[in-house]
Amino acid sequence: MAYVITSNSYYEIFSLPVDWNVDRLVLDRRYHQLQQEFHPDRFAARSDVDKRLAVQTASFINDAYDTLITPIKRAQYLLQLDGVQSDQERHITTDTSFLMQQIELREELDDLQQKDKASQAALSALEALKERAHATYNDLQTQFNTFYAARQQSSASEAIAKMQFFAKFLEQIELLEEQLDG
Repeated sequence: MAYVITSNSYYEIFSLPVDWNVDRLVLDRRYHQLQQEFHPDRFAARSDVDKRLAVQTASFINDAYDTLITPIKRAQYLLQLDGVQSDQERHITTDTSFLMQQIELREELDDLQQKDKASQAALSALEALKERAHATYNDLQTQFNTFYAARQQSSASEAIAKMQFFAKFLEQIELLEEQLDG
């Protein structure tokens, strides 16, 4: 019979405390150990049930790892562990200053898309925009951690919604960078 993971806790299977801050060295080391231990190829000569369990276990390990290394997924998972279920994809912030900031940032990105993309000024402006967006994204992660630690789930959930905007915004910046490089 295939070995199985008996815990449903992503933190527990990686031997980590349930916390926003994750020790990447411990996480990565344990992930590679689990990958080797539960890799489906190790069960190729076993029964179909064992093979299926190995595939399911490997998939669970991969999902757990992806969740813990991805800030938004980790934040959502922490709230889920506290019993807070929310559809973050549909969560709309009511913070008017944040909404105005979103509009201004999108306009700034749109302006950069319209400019002479090969110009040094456009490249410098895009890099500056990216740095500001990263700084805000990091600040929002810190805010989430503060709210989570204080058990302020509503505020923590709001921070996740804002993090999602900046994660998507950073993806759009990277797409524009690729266009400029290509």
